[in-house]
Amino acid sequence: MKEIAIDVQGLTKSFGARTVVRNLSLKVPKGEIYGFLGPNGSGKTTTIRLLCGLLTPDAGEGTCLGYDILTEQDSIKRHVGYMTQRFSLYTDLSIRENLEFVARVYGVPDPKAAAKEAIDRLGLKGRAEQLAGELSGGWKQRLALGACILPDPQLLLLDEPTAGVDPKARREFWDEIHGLAAEGITVLVSTHYMDEAERCHELAYIAFGELLAKGTAHEVVAKSGLSTWIVSGKGLHELALALQAREGIDMVAPFGAELHVSGRDRRALDAAIATAKKANGAHRWTRGEPSLEDVFIDLMDKSKDNFA
Repeated sequence: MKEIAIDVQGLTKSFGARTVVRNLSLKVPKGEIYGFLGPNGSGKTTTIRLLCGLLTPDAGEGTCLGYDILTEQDSIKRHVGYMTQRFSLYTDLSIRENLEFVARVYGVPDPKAAAKEAIDRLGLKGRAEQLAGELSGGWKQRLALGACILPDPQLLLLDEPTAGVDPKARREFWDEIHGLAAEGITVLVSTHYMDEAERCHELAYIAFGELLAKGTAHEVVAKSGLSTWIVSGKGLHELALALQAREGIDMVAPFGAELHVSGRDRRALDAAIATAKKANGAHRWTRGEPSLEDVFIDLMDKSKDNFA
């Protein structure tokens, strides 16, 4: 059995009359990368903060790193590294100066040596004296991650850490995250990128306060119950409009030069597709497997916005 880093039951949090997280229960094994998916404003950030004791739930209970999330929040915070969406280090200090400053704030022994180690580990050696404000998005994210791991945390919270970063920098960032997880650090990360979601050990899909799906990427897709057809050819926009009105079709989504046509009732979907084929034989239809993005879109369509 894996050691459990986070174990919570029935977490609920409201701000005023709006319930942002409703009756959420999760178990996160130690050393796993746990991904949070969901539309903007769905409660992902609030959920992450509840799980690690940065916010107090209105209802529910549980533990994080063995500490009670209701009564031992200060103990939890001492073992957490938090990387926010917005770059929050000093732009007029160099990479080295920023890391040495953070090390001193956290009381890390020998701040200069700790900063040098972080610089070497994250491939920042040639840029150590460069001002943080002059860095590109990808290098800023590396610096922010370096600051997070300086105090040797047991838990990392990454809130959309690679938004606006190029694909190469994103891949290198995730390689480092997997290296940290292999060392036993538990990582909670929110993301909108499907390729990043698939790199997480487990996922939770949260929409407007409610947990709608959880498990590995494969399990989330399998549990969705979606069946999918892929169609290619000319006039796909017009075809999509026509298909959306057919009974048995729950989702039509363009993917490059193709459409993904999905439904939760396989028989009804196949009947709708058969009718569409007869009406227009100019398109090429193949049965496909639903992707994580298909499931993501389907869950969004079924969700009710609690801020509406």
